[in-house]
Amino acid sequence: MKKAVLMLVAVASLSIVSCKDNATNKIKSENVDIAAQRDEDAKKLPVMTFEKTEHDFGNIVQGTPVETKFKFTNTGDAPLIITDAKSSCGCTVPEKPKDPIAPGETGELLVKFNGSGSNQVTKTITVTANTANGNETLRIKAFVTPKDKAGSPIKVSN
Repeated sequence: MKKAVLMLVAVASLSIVSCKDNATNKIKSENVDIAAQRDEDAKKLPVMTFEKTEHDFGNIVQGTPVETKFKFTNTGDAPLIITDAKSSCGCTVPEKPKDPIAPGETGELLVKFNGSGSNQVTKTITVTANTANGNETLRIKAFVTPKDKAGSPIKVSN
């Protein structure tokens, strides 16, 4: 029994030692160069630089639709891809660009607000893109004056 165990250990040791080749001889230099370039490219990211991140519509009458454009520039090193744009409620509808924005190019995000609510209203728009942060936040605000039953704005004293 001892001879069988010793023989098994000897065979296992021989197989481990005999399979061990010099691994550095198997590395191909062109694969190393390709991997280095891939890693360098992965560090390049787009950057969304907005002209403004908040827009104030001022005083509007309840139910009056308004819209604004948030202009931005891709100041990064890679194409900017906006995958989603969502608002904090259904009364605000953002429309994102469909095509990628190349480095140095500009784009616009159209935001429509239907004028719902009353008094001071603030809504947020979350833009999901392939930037380092992954999300950018924009805000719109307005003072919504309610209508009376006849449809005329009600005078509100501040």
